[in-house]
Amino acid sequence: MHPAENEPLPQAGHAEIRIVSATPEAARAVAEVIRRCFAGAEQRSYPTPGGGTRLHLTVDTETAAGPARSWLATSRPPTGTGTHAEEP
Repeated sequence: MHPAENEPLPQAGHAEIRIVSATPEAARAVAEVIRRCFAGAEQRSYPTPGGGTRLHLTVDTETAAGPARSWLATSRPPTGTGTHAEEP
């Protein structure tokens, strides 16, 4: 059985991200990019066999941070339908 099969799912609107790297610095650099895109990043770090680092992040996928805010807004379907007040 795969270990992930026993893990509980994150709450709705959140995602779990795992970064595995040879150095803590590389894992932190990737985590920093993710934090710039998604709000609510909770971070946990663990050593891996052979001296590497495993970093776990929990991010809020419904609340964008920084540059991803506009990308997320345009990638989602519009919430309203019909014409706008300024349209004929």
